[in-house]
Amino acid sequence: MTFKTNLTRLLAVAVLAGSYIINPTQSIAQEVVKQDDEIKQMVNQISAKNLEDLVRKMVSFGTRHTLSTTTSKKEGIGAAREWVKSEFEKYAQASGGRMTVEMDKFVVKADGRRIPADVEMANVMAILKGTDPNDDRVIIVGGHLDSRATDVMDAKSKAPGANDDASGVAIVMEMARIMASKKFPATLMFVAFQGEEQGLYGSTHLAERAKKEGWNLVAMQNNDIVGNSYSAETGIHDNTKVRIFSEGTPANETEEQARLRKTLGAENDSPSRNLARYMEMVGEKYVDQLDVVLVHRSDRFLRGGDHTPFNRQGFTAVRMSEMNEDFDHQHQDVRKEGDKQYGDLPEYMDYEYLRKNAGVNLATMASLAWAPAAPQKVGVITSNLTNKTDLKWEAPSKGQKPAGYYVLMRPTHESNWEKKFYVTDTKATLPYSKDNYFFAVQSVDKEGHASLPVLPVPVR
Repeated sequence: MTFKTNLTRLLAVAVLAGSYIINPTQSIAQEVVKQDDEIKQMVNQISAKNLEDLVRKMVSFGTRHTLSTTTSKKEGIGAAREWVKSEFEKYAQASGGRMTVEMDKFVVKADGRRIPADVEMANVMAILKGTDPNDDRVIIVGGHLDSRATDVMDAKSKAPGANDDASGVAIVMEMARIMASKKFPATLMFVAFQGEEQGLYGSTHLAERAKKEGWNLVAMQNNDIVGNSYSAETGIHDNTKVRIFSEGTPANETEEQARLRKTLGAENDSPSRNLARYMEMVGEKYVDQLDVVLVHRSDRFLRGGDHTPFNRQGFTAVRMSEMNEDFDHQHQDVRKEGDKQYGDLPEYMDYEYLRKNAGVNLATMASLAWAPAAPQKVGVITSNLTNKTDLKWEAPSKGQKPAGYYVLMRPTHESNWEKKFYVTDTKATLPYSKDNYFFAVQSVDKEGHASLPVLPVPVR
C-alpha cells in the first residue's frame, strides 16, 4: 500500500469517527482520549497502601470460612463481617446521609454437602442512594469475604484468603471510601458477599432478592482473585493485563431470544459481553499501563463466581480476575514443604496491580452512574433491501434526558467496536451494510458519559 493511499484511508476514518488526529508523517491514526476530570481524580485517589492495609486486616481474622465462628470478636467470619460493616459506616459519614450500611442476613439450609447444618450468613452492603428520584438504576460492585484452606469444609485451620478474595473486597471497600462523598443519579451498591466458597450462597441470595423486588440492576461487577501478577508454574510476572469474563449466551435465554440471537448471529453480543467491552474501553481510558483482556467465556474453565447467580436471574454481570493465577497460593493450607511456602498470604500479592484493577472498576461504575439510562426499543429497519443501515430508537423513559447518542459499529468478524458516530436524533442512517457490520446504540450526556450499548432488533 502506498503512503498516499494509506493516508487517504486514515483521513476517511477521521471524518467518520470524529475523534482522531492525523499526523501525515505517521502511518497510524491517534485517537483523542477525553477523560472526565472527576473520574480521573477518583481513580488517582485509589491507594495501593490502603488496599494492602485492608487485605492484611482481613487476613488477621485467621480464617473467614463461612462455617467459622460468629461469636469471637477477633477471629472468624463473624468478626470479619462486623469489621467490614464498621469501615463502611466510617465511609458513609462523608455521604451526607445518602450512604446506608446493612448486614443482609439469611439462612441457608443444610444440603448434605458443603452445608452440614443450617447456618445464618450475611452479605455486608454499603448503599449509596442515587440523587435522581426518577432514576431507578442500580449498579453493584462486589467481592467475597469468605476464605478457605485446602479442604473446603475445614472451618478452623488458618485460611488467610489474601488474594481469594480479600483482594476483591478491598477493591469494593476502597471504592466505597472514595465514592461516598460523590453524587450520582443512579444507586451504587458495594457488597462483600459471604458463602462463595461453599456454593455462591451470598450472591445467590442477593440476585434472587433483586429479581423478586424488581430492581433495575443494569450492571454487576464481580471481583475475585484480582491481586496477584505472578504465575509460579510458568514464571510469568506481568501486572499489565487483567481478564474480564462474560457470558456469550445469556444463562436464562428464552426460546424466542435464542431464535433471534441465531438469526442475527449475535452469539458474541450478550448484555454481559457488552458490559465487558465497556469496562475495557473505560478502564483503559483512565488506568495507565493496563490491558483489559476480554475472555469469551462466563468464567475460568469449569469454574464460577459471584456473577454467575446474577446471570442466572437474567442480569448483566461479569467477573474480573488476574491474568496469571498462582495456585501455590490459592486454596492451599498454609505450610512449608522444604523451602517452598504455600498458602494465600498477603506477601504474595502485587498491590500496585490491585490498585490498577480497582481503577478499572471505579471508572466503569462512575461512568455508568453518571450516564443517562440506555436507549429503548432500539431497532434496525428491514423494510427495504439496501446497502445502508437505518436505525431508530427511543429516549430512555426515566432519569436525565440524553444530550445525544453514540452509534457503535464493528465488522462482523471483529470482537470490539471500531467506530463511533455521534447523533442528537433518535434515528440514524449509516452508509454501511447490516450484512457486514454489527451496530449498537448508547445514550450519552453532554460530558460524554455513555450508557451500556444496546443492540438493535429487526423492525419494519
